[in-house]
Formats: sequence, structure tokens, C-alpha cells
Amino acid sequence: MSKTLVAYFSASGTTRKAADKLAKAAGADLYEIRPAVPYTRADLDWMDKKSRSTLEMKDPSFRPELADKDADVASYDRIFLGFPIWWYVAPTLINTFLESYDFTGKEIVLFATSGGSGFGKTVQALEPSCPGAVIKEGRLLNGGMSEAELKAWAESV
Repeated sequence: MSKTLVAYFSASGTTRKAADKLAKAAGADLYEIRPAVPYTRADLDWMDKKSRSTLEMKDPSFRPELADKDADVASYDRIFLGFPIWWYVAPTLINTFLESYDFTGKEIVLFATSGGSGFGKTVQALEPSCPGAVIKEGRLLNGGMSEAELKAWAESV
């Protein structure tokens, strides 16, 4: 088993593509973080002030339930953690994931997909959810990087 894991949440498939490509380039194992209740297109309508994602992101303490808690994080030294950027931070489902496991001594490298914003205060928002881990802001993986470029990046962080 690899010592590197690519764990990701993808609401629409965009982050899944980036995670697949990164895992292949880095020779890493892959784990999908899934919500207990999958998001629908209506749930993701950020223009609707009453959509599920909008309501969740308005409450930073909200923790959506995970579909499962069977990630074997103990077997890995480094975890690339991917997600779409929602409201300039990671979806609160990522906090749920981090709070569900012991990441003490682990290195967590973030990657994200975004329609226009950067990481914002993502690292600061996630740090309390995984005490004892080192979180590094990685990069946006919106496409355009070759497998060789991804491999070089993965080895450099």
C-alpha cells in the first residue's frame, strides 16, 4: 500500500477528475469522501439563499453526515485532500471528514477546484478539525496540468 492517499469530495465530478489524475501521477491510493445524503443540482445552487449548500456554509459549525467512515488514514503519512471551494473555504463536509479520524502526525496537502476563487482562509478554517496534523495549502487543480507536472508538484510539496 502506498504511503500517500488522495482523499476527495466532489459534488459535480470536477474534483473527482482532478483527484483521479493526481492519484495516478503521485502513485497514491484514492478515497472518495461521500455525504450520507448526496447533493442535488438544486442543493448546489449558490444563488438560492435557501439551498442546502448555502445554508450549510452559512453555519461553519454545521457538520453534514458522512456516508461511511472506512478510510484507512492510519496507513498513510501524507494525505492530499481535495474539494471544491465553496464560499472561499472547503465545504463543511471536509470538517466532518477531518473530525472523524485521527490525523496526528499526518501531513495534509490541500488541493481544490474552483470556478473563480482561491483558497481564501481554507487552511485556517480546517486546522481546528485536525489537531496534531500539518496542513499545507496546495494548489487549485482546475485542469491544464499534465501528469508529469502533477507528479513533480506532488513530489515537491
